[in-house]
Amino acid sequence: MALRDFVRSRCPSLLREYRASRLLFNGHLQTAYGAYGNFSTVDRVVYDRKLIRLIDGGTLSLDFTPPEDERYLPEDTPIVVAFHGLTGGSNEAYVRSIIAPVTSPVHEGGLGYRAVVVNFRGCAGTPVTSEQLYHCGNTDDARQALMYIAEKFPRARLIGIGFSLGANVLVRYLAQEGEESRLAAGCALGCPWDLHSVSYKLSNGAWLDRMYSRTLAHNMATLIKNHAHKLANNPKLSEALPYLLALPSPTLWDFDTYYTFEHRSQGAPCPFQSPGDFYRWASSHNVLSDVRVPLLAINADDDPIVRDLPVDVGGNPLVSLVVTRGGGHLGWFASEEEGMLRRRRTRWVKKPVLEWLRAVGEDLAVDLPRVRPLCTNGEYISEEGRPNLGYREVEGGGKFSGETLRIEGFVSGF
Repeated sequence: MALRDFVRSRCPSLLREYRASRLLFNGHLQTAYGAYGNFSTVDRVVYDRKLIRLIDGGTLSLDFTPPEDERYLPEDTPIVVAFHGLTGGSNEAYVRSIIAPVTSPVHEGGLGYRAVVVNFRGCAGTPVTSEQLYHCGNTDDARQALMYIAEKFPRARLIGIGFSLGANVLVRYLAQEGEESRLAAGCALGCPWDLHSVSYKLSNGAWLDRMYSRTLAHNMATLIKNHAHKLANNPKLSEALPYLLALPSPTLWDFDTYYTFEHRSQGAPCPFQSPGDFYRWASSHNVLSDVRVPLLAINADDDPIVRDLPVDVGGNPLVSLVVTRGGGHLGWFASEEEGMLRRRRTRWVKKPVLEWLRAVGEDLAVDLPRVRPLCTNGEYISEEGRPNLGYREVEGGGKFSGETLRIEGFVSGF
């Protein structure tokens, strides 16, 4: 069955028109509500955090749910692996809106799956233990997190879902791994695709465009300021830190003139002469043809951040791109009746995503992935042929409620 037919038969919600909440009638309002709305009483998730130390000294936090001591699940239960947006984490409302129903028991209307959110270096309270952070082109941290998850649950099918920047990382990972992907399928929500287009247009557009650009740059600057004492140990980045921290109200382009230049050697094929060169290399729209597992991507046509979409999906029959009329950036808020006189806002995208995850988790016939075998590399676990990548579990973490995690100084929703 062709992927288009598979999506149409398994995800009927995508065939019905999305209707935005009446008060959130454009992409700006949808995006703003996602950033500033109060979601502390919905989609509550209890996580059990595990910390892994990477060979380069960095640390990732992996937030599993449901905690193993609270609910038993068979070892072959599908696992949804989530990658958050820029400076986000497992606490973000858009992440919890998917993770909560994914992991709810079947008798409560959920899928009954496991889930794990991969928090990038420095995000969602993850300690920074090396002189490197992360960036939108780096897939090695995702690769090492998946190694850990696969070693912990070798019989489980892994399904990836990415949000915004995390979607870009997910798509690039799938393209780079090809038939060796540890993920059997993927779902990309609000993927920025062409990063050069996103950054340039936001940084050089109208005042509202520049506001988004400055908000995103502010989040990155806050992350760097919070960990400047550790990042200063990087000789190249330490030269850029005074400029980064002194920028009064930078756009993404201003910010990455320093940040990406000093990260030019991290997983990159050659030095970058400008942010434009970096963005072109780190984009995901130009690698779609290399994806070898089913991938569903959903974007909104009024997303104020993402304007250019790869409607041809690289000519790849394994990729399906759905573009909704409205929804903003990671919004897709709709109104739903609650009693005779009351209505409540819900995220429309939740239903088609759950239909997709159920379909690829249970109905999709896939061959066993031809992944690289894991091996011991000193005190680390690595993949054969990749001695520079590896992990070991370290102490720390523990259980917490996702909605209670507050990280000061960041604008949520991106």
